[in-house]
Amino acid sequence: MLNQFSDLNLHPQLMQAVAELGYTVPTPIQSAVIPALLAGQDVIGQAQTGTGKTAAFALPLLQRLDPGQGSVQGLILAPTRELAMQVAQAIFDYGKHTGVRVLAVYGGQPYARQISRLRKGVDVVVGTPGRLIDLIGQRALDLSEVRTVVLDEADEMLSMGFIEDIETILKETPADRQTALFSATMPPEIRRLADRYMRNAQSVAIERKQMTVANTEQRYYLVHAADKLAALTRLFEVEEITRALVFARTRMGTGELANELTTRGFPAEVLNGDLSQEAREGVLQRFRQDQIKVLVATDVAARGLDIDDVSHVFNFDLPQDPEVYVHRIGRTGRAGKSGVAISLVTPQEQWMLRRIEGYSKQTVTKGTLPTIEEIEQNRNAKLLGKVAIWLQRGRSRREREMVEALVAAGHDPVEIAAAALKLARGEEAQRPIAPISEVQDARPRGAHRQDRSMRDPRGDRRDDRNGSRNDRREDRRFSTETREKGMVRLAVNAGKMHGIRPGDIVGTIAFHANIPGHVIGAINIRQEHSLVDVPEQFVDKVLSKEGSYRIRKQPISVERA
Repeated sequence: MLNQFSDLNLHPQLMQAVAELGYTVPTPIQSAVIPALLAGQDVIGQAQTGTGKTAAFALPLLQRLDPGQGSVQGLILAPTRELAMQVAQAIFDYGKHTGVRVLAVYGGQPYARQISRLRKGVDVVVGTPGRLIDLIGQRALDLSEVRTVVLDEADEMLSMGFIEDIETILKETPADRQTALFSATMPPEIRRLADRYMRNAQSVAIERKQMTVANTEQRYYLVHAADKLAALTRLFEVEEITRALVFARTRMGTGELANELTTRGFPAEVLNGDLSQEAREGVLQRFRQDQIKVLVATDVAARGLDIDDVSHVFNFDLPQDPEVYVHRIGRTGRAGKSGVAISLVTPQEQWMLRRIEGYSKQTVTKGTLPTIEEIEQNRNAKLLGKVAIWLQRGRSRREREMVEALVAAGHDPVEIAAAALKLARGEEAQRPIAPISEVQDARPRGAHRQDRSMRDPRGDRRDDRNGSRNDRREDRRFSTETREKGMVRLAVNAGKMHGIRPGDIVGTIAFHANIPGHVIGAINIRQEHSLVDVPEQFVDKVLSKEGSYRIRKQPISVERA
């Protein structure tokens, strides 16, 4: 293993940037991957988040560049907008002394600005597959001069249904390009992609970090999705929080959750991909200095976050990847201190919790949410505790004079104290205790890991009565028999409650069954399952791949409706 970055034979401009960023010793994946990429080899890197893989591919890519040529020489594909922005910023930071021009392209932003930047000349493009395809289709993005292609978090792109798009993009690049693929896991589909588009690739696998979280108490609370905010605020009332990280699934989710917490008397700020680097640093500085106690973040935005004395990690949205869960909760209980990791789990997510427990070899204890009476008692105890401290200090001379004046005016001392306490707890009006509906834990701890709602197209009627009524109404106008000639209706055991989108269904069926995505017909996503029309000639092929289908790493089943 190489001991210093100076051993890697990088250009002086890159070494200067690395030194300015404070890096001296390369990580294991950097020591293994950088020399191979500098030698022109294709590389497959298997490593989890936080191992330094961005620098592992960014530095060799920058070394191979000839900045200012006007053509795109480096292309990096990322599954999400947040990661694309993060990688683009990292490449800019590493290449700031080389004059490299980097552009991040992703959906949700106007095309005009991205197209304008491409026309002016860009050396490296970092983008999500969908937007890259769009720009190629508009002839705004020319990849004919690309020297290096990087597929970052390939398994995540697979789970999001991007494999067809990736193949389309790769076909637009030169056959003699250098290709690097990075993935936390290596499912067969990723292996096939590598075999098809990479040449004599060198494989590098970095062992997973130790998963022990011995100093962290792990609890979960079973709640309906609609009650998550109410449950979280109840826990905030009774937990002894010094600093808390709250993880939400999406950027929009972080903003909405932080706003809701703040309006309920728990000031919170956001850490997500919408923040500029300057704004991000400002948020983290306020968090470190205890100016804010609660940070609501996405996983991508929280990467590289290293802050001590985080007392609590809350999984507002449970991650589907067990490794992400372990990475999240590892941010508390550090340096020998104790920490608490709390997850809010819906009945439909219990299979995910079982999967996490199996992966980490640890049990997550089920907790009972505090009642309204317990929260009120806790509020009273805290207020009385503060009053007792001030009575011990004896430094209330001016207030004592005010009380004496009120007594002299004929007011009862007890009534004066009661009124003062009433005023002191005025902020509690901002914190109404919302009711929470009861959840029936229908499955024992030892039950099968997967909920029936993910296995059975009919769903579990007890878990979501409203969703079931919606499905029955849908049944009347969208029957299980297709109305389109030559099509057969199939059922997928995932629906709205699982966050499924039409593109997810098309992506996984088209890839695993190896049929064109455009031939798939009508898709109807219901609360607990979905219906999809497939041409009759492809039905057997689709059904023969049962057991292979996955959406966002979660296995799904496909069968005749």
